[in-house]
Amino acid sequence: MSKNTNYFGIDISKDVFDVTDSKDHHYQFTNNHQGFKLFLKKLTSSSHCVMEATGYYHYQLAYYLLEYSIKVSVENPLSVKRFIQMKLSKIKTDKSDSKMICSYAENVELRLWQGNTKNQIECLQIARLLSVYTKQSTMLKNKLHGEDVLGNPSMFVVRSLRRNLKQVQKELKTLELKLVNLVRIDNQDLLTRLESIPGLGRKTAIMLIVLTDGFERFTKASELCSYAGLTPIIRQSGSSIRGRARISKIGNKKLRNLLFMCSFTACKNNKACREIYERITNKGKSKKLALMAVCNKLLKQSFAIAKSGLVYDESYRSVLNTQS
Repeated sequence: MSKNTNYFGIDISKDVFDVTDSKDHHYQFTNNHQGFKLFLKKLTSSSHCVMEATGYYHYQLAYYLLEYSIKVSVENPLSVKRFIQMKLSKIKTDKSDSKMICSYAENVELRLWQGNTKNQIECLQIARLLSVYTKQSTMLKNKLHGEDVLGNPSMFVVRSLRRNLKQVQKELKTLELKLVNLVRIDNQDLLTRLESIPGLGRKTAIMLIVLTDGFERFTKASELCSYAGLTPIIRQSGSSIRGRARISKIGNKKLRNLLFMCSFTACKNNKACREIYERITNKGKSKKLALMAVCNKLLKQSFAIAKSGLVYDESYRSVLNTQS
């Protein structure tokens, strides 16, 4: 926060975006190039625009402002929501939201948004499409199984499902290959080092690189664990409320699921992960809790490997611990 900075809180929807600045001036513009040009006239070198990461709607404006060297911060919607709740605001409009985002900007430490390269943008788009096709593949497999359970399935229906499943699986392989090639262009060394971690599969390593911009988005391993929704939530108050600790799940579900699948192999082949798993289960805790701890450890090892520039070395524990 800077006293000389004029913050602009921006609430974006599909068609328009509302803006409130530090001087409590409110504006509304159309969410297109014409609206961007009009908004730009309100800005100076001391302006700092702050918006939420609202799906896809904020991207065009954010990149437009970045092109004209305007300071931009794209914040986690949950952080802004928590701030609004602390203010006990009972009004919920686009105008009030932009005002609250401006107030949020004035009271927290903001990180400047740098945008993504063309390569990074394409990787993210492929990752999202892979998620869609993976769900379709699972749905088609389940439908085929359901038809088979009927005992007398229609061969016309079965053939149609098989054709669709074959096509989806073909697209999945093509997209996965394209994603690997794109990641290798900028992060071949990082990918190789991440794959040296026992239990961390190639798909997970690639998704880690894509979703974290090569780990540049995070300065601490704890931030990465929070992003994946693997940080614990403890419910305890006085002597009457002692809820069981659980992971937050407020994070990237895709990454969390991939790590969970890796945790089974990591328990067998990764010494540090195996020690954590055994220590937790020996205390009588659930196996699922132990596996989540393993996921957390895999993330911390990945972060340490990425930041240190070293490959995994089981005997070199100091590097893997200092970064976590």
